[in-house]
Amino acid sequence: MIFEKPTPIRDGFGKALVELGEKNSRVVALTADLSEAIRVHWFAEKFPHRFFQMGIAESDMMGTAAGLAMAGKIPFVTTFAAFATSLANTPVRVSVAYNQANVKIATSHGGVCVGGDGATHQSIEDIALMRVLPGMTIVVPCDANEAYKATLAVAEYPGPVYLRLGRIATPIFTKANTPFRIGKAQILAQGDELAIIACGAMVGFALEAAQVLQKKGVSVRVINMHTVKPLDRTAVLKAAQECGAIVTMEEHSIIGGLGSAVAEVVSEKYPVPVERVGIRDVFGESGEPHEILEKYGLTTKDLVVSCKRALERKESMVKYKSRV
Repeated sequence: MIFEKPTPIRDGFGKALVELGEKNSRVVALTADLSEAIRVHWFAEKFPHRFFQMGIAESDMMGTAAGLAMAGKIPFVTTFAAFATSLANTPVRVSVAYNQANVKIATSHGGVCVGGDGATHQSIEDIALMRVLPGMTIVVPCDANEAYKATLAVAEYPGPVYLRLGRIATPIFTKANTPFRIGKAQILAQGDELAIIACGAMVGFALEAAQVLQKKGVSVRVINMHTVKPLDRTAVLKAAQECGAIVTMEEHSIIGGLGSAVAEVVSEKYPVPVERVGIRDVFGESGEPHEILEKYGLTTKDLVVSCKRALERKESMVKYKSRV
């Protein structure tokens, strides 16, 4: 399955899940009354005896999935990101993560672009909450094609995985032959003066910002960090060493997400200026996607401003070192 036109990232997951069901009878799917919203209804229609409609009972669903995993199944649990990390937090921590159960938690509505649902359904802290759980892998695809490949890869990957998917139609950045491997970042554009590291739908803004800066003579590297955990430390450190400045962008709080993960690695091994673009320490609100992205500083224009600030910090650091 290859998508060419702007498509909701969750569609890639739904199509891949059906393919997995055809190839592996151990694959099962569970949802908490949100089958169409997560695109798991396609699987349900084809494999009704391997589909479990749990109702609005997220905690019970996670516990059931852990049990199915212990019995040798490969359960894909589907719900909204905000619900998986809040309503079901305890069973995710105790039943799934603590036992390293082979449960795949696939969530839609990650980030702020959820339309009129508002702050209660906008998950801006889910990556942070999942990231601190020992042994939890976190994958954030940038488009429907990558979501399709990621879903296939997740099914083969041992242990608990958190797969974060978006709701709105997103441009397609990856192709059929674009490689995907959990834990291995993708270099979408080469450059040696500044690196932009992004995940999810924000990868598109990273590519646009790189084009703007390149027209001004700045050589920009764009990295699609689809796996937030385990982070590709090699790609991050190489960017720090070769570019000297990094800007991260995510549709998530700047606290505990991709930006924090990158900053931790850089500060420990090769300190260079790091600017984090994401949601500040606030909750979201209702609105159209373009309105919300603009309000919270998640646009190409905002990213370019942060890139210029990172370059200025880099220049100041170079001048300081020359005087020492």
